[in-house]
Amino acid sequence: MRLQIRHTTVFGYSESINEAYTEMRLRPLDAAGQRCYRFSLTTEPRGEVMTYVDRYGNVVHHFDTLQSHDRVVVTATSDVETPAEFLPEERELTPLDLFDFLTPSGYAPEDRKIADFANSCRHEGDSLETAMALMEATWKRMTYQPGATDVRTKASESLELGRGVCQDFAHVMIAACRSLAIPARYVSGYLYSPRLVRERKDAGIEVPDNAASHAWVDVHIAGQGWISLDPTHNSRQTDQYVRVATGRDYADVPPTRGIYKGNARETLTVQVEVRSGGLTSGLN
Repeated sequence: MRLQIRHTTVFGYSESINEAYTEMRLRPLDAAGQRCYRFSLTTEPRGEVMTYVDRYGNVVHHFDTLQSHDRVVVTATSDVETPAEFLPEERELTPLDLFDFLTPSGYAPEDRKIADFANSCRHEGDSLETAMALMEATWKRMTYQPGATDVRTKASESLELGRGVCQDFAHVMIAACRSLAIPARYVSGYLYSPRLVRERKDAGIEVPDNAASHAWVDVHIAGQGWISLDPTHNSRQTDQYVRVATGRDYADVPPTRGIYKGNARETLTVQVEVRSGGLTSGLN
């Protein structure tokens, strides 16, 4: 599927600041059958934008805004072709990858309740069946509810609460997989699905039309490689998913991260549009 994405981020400040450093992880990956044909990132005020590739192969754009300002606008546009299904490119993990994706992390810590939840889904000797069962169990256990959690909520907290957004669903499944020695990683990106948006709106769930960011999970199965699963929708990755970054958890892949000098209060506004065939869809 060919998709066009426009991601606009506005940083606002209650008073002028003199210096800010910002990192953005917004460029779709060229991996797993996905191809990013065009990507651009512009800033206002204008400035030089530089790039590096992080430990997990994600492209990071970064820039300094040195002049006095009270507003920064970052616009990223992408033209992406997604495969009909996820195509893993790695069959075996390195020792470092195994350590990263099996070790508890900040958002997916070791927890007794997580372990009990995971054990209830265990299929002895079959890691793929276990992972599929965990995806379905997370989907059934958790209720999608924006505002119930925040960007700092950990897997153990959202599981106990039983509600949250896609980030929380992903962290619960990641923590559960790791407790059963199944390597798991966090995937950030976008989801284009007009049907799911309509269903959620019909059910009375608030889903902004301009919010299409999403998060899901890759699990590594020995001999098969990575399998991409979405516990928020109890589904494998399809051509409606755009992969942007992967890491141990959200802390490795935030769309934006930065620091600034000054005492001003910062506000962040994000608008995302995903288009195909003249349609726009948004879904978390």
